[in-house]
Amino acid sequence: MAHRKAFISTLLARLILAAPKPQVPGYTDADFPLTVEQSEGPLATSFFPDSQIPAIQTSATTEPPRKSPDPTGPTSHGPFSGTPTTTGALQAPSTLGTVIPPLPPNPTATYYNAAGNLTEPVPIPYQPAGGLGTNGTLPRYMVESDFDFESIALGLYQEWIELDLFNNGLAVFSDQDFLDAGLTAEDRALIAFMAIQESGHATLLANMLGQAAPKQCTYNYPFRTVREYIDFNQKLTRWGESGVFGFMNHLDSREVGQMLLQSISTESRQQMSFRQMLGLQPMPVWFETGIPQSWAWTYLAPYISSCPENQTRLAWQNFPALFFINQPNPNRFSPNDTQPWEVVGRRAGDPSNSTIPPDESCVNLNVTGYGCGPAISRNRSEPLSFPGRLVNMTWEAPGQPVGPNNSYVTATEAHGPPQWVAWVSQLNLTYTPLEVTGEREGYTYQPAGVVFEGDPAVNGTMFVALTDQNPFLTPFNLSMINPHVVALGLYQAG
Repeated sequence: MAHRKAFISTLLARLILAAPKPQVPGYTDADFPLTVEQSEGPLATSFFPDSQIPAIQTSATTEPPRKSPDPTGPTSHGPFSGTPTTTGALQAPSTLGTVIPPLPPNPTATYYNAAGNLTEPVPIPYQPAGGLGTNGTLPRYMVESDFDFESIALGLYQEWIELDLFNNGLAVFSDQDFLDAGLTAEDRALIAFMAIQESGHATLLANMLGQAAPKQCTYNYPFRTVREYIDFNQKLTRWGESGVFGFMNHLDSREVGQMLLQSISTESRQQMSFRQMLGLQPMPVWFETGIPQSWAWTYLAPYISSCPENQTRLAWQNFPALFFINQPNPNRFSPNDTQPWEVVGRRAGDPSNSTIPPDESCVNLNVTGYGCGPAISRNRSEPLSFPGRLVNMTWEAPGQPVGPNNSYVTATEAHGPPQWVAWVSQLNLTYTPLEVTGEREGYTYQPAGVVFEGDPAVNGTMFVALTDQNPFLTPFNLSMINPHVVALGLYQAG
């Protein structure tokens, strides 16, 4: 018995010594052994039919139709070459002003509960007083204002392009093209499933709009390789997701907002998956960003070639494009050695050039800290960008035709030349001075702000604007920056 106890003590001591040191500095009381012996033996080599369990034959009682079936043939892509018959955003009969003046907080916004106890009678047991849409009224899942209609219509334009885009990459690139980028048949199946998800999202939004819902259009994509296709996907889903976050809680219809939340949560997962396919850290931020509708439309419109006749038009603004000359390139193992204009085109959301020399690429580099092939997550020894990084930029003049049938025109309501660079990421709006060096050219330095301790504000695929002023704004009233925006771009910070 004594010999057995000594053996057990020795074994436990060895297990404790073999246990890895805690991976979280300062985290105590984590030194108990967690070692579990794994079963040994050969892996399975043959597989049997599924387990037989009691079941009945069953099927769905109804299958509500989708607005767009799965594609069965070729679709049209490329730039628009005709003459627009209508130009400019949708206009109202009259406009009440040019800016929305800042106001103090709502006088009814006074609730504060210092003790954490219930302060009002409850309507029913276990239901605290308050809340909207909780009084038993029947939900109506339709838009309730012009703001709602234009916001959901914008979201539908986004869902339609995602439905086409996800299918398009699978159609134009071969299986071998995907394999060369490190993506297998299972990855292609995931992208194909994302396309099916988009048909459901488009159906949902179209149903909430009614008969005037925008139809699917034709598109002009910027990518030439699978890597560029994936890069474009992660950028497009980034502004699609953030565009909805920006307006969702401003909708008059809370029922529509509920449905939208349940669809955009899926899009967040799509964006994360595309980042993983590109070898980027899948979720480098603590909070996802919300942007105004006119920002989302500015990013999206240049990739829409033409739309069906009598297509519902949008009222949102198209800002001039802002370009980063030394945009960090996620295809490089040393992304800060990016050459000028290392992107595939001249639209704000265009992907980075993947056709760089092999000895400068990280795509097939199997070296920890430097490789960027598809992975659940990757750490980079050299980050894509960093605080204090010089950022060179140039921007377009207003008045450029963009969007469906070249029928929208870029415009700015700013009252002077750009003076500030507005970095919009997570919960923060951070300004840095713009140093103008020529006609629509200049530079700034990437800011070093944080959201909370340990969380750099500037990270991930994020949004940058040039402004004539630097008003203090927060996530819920960010759209008040629009009258000051001179140009708008997309920055790959991480």
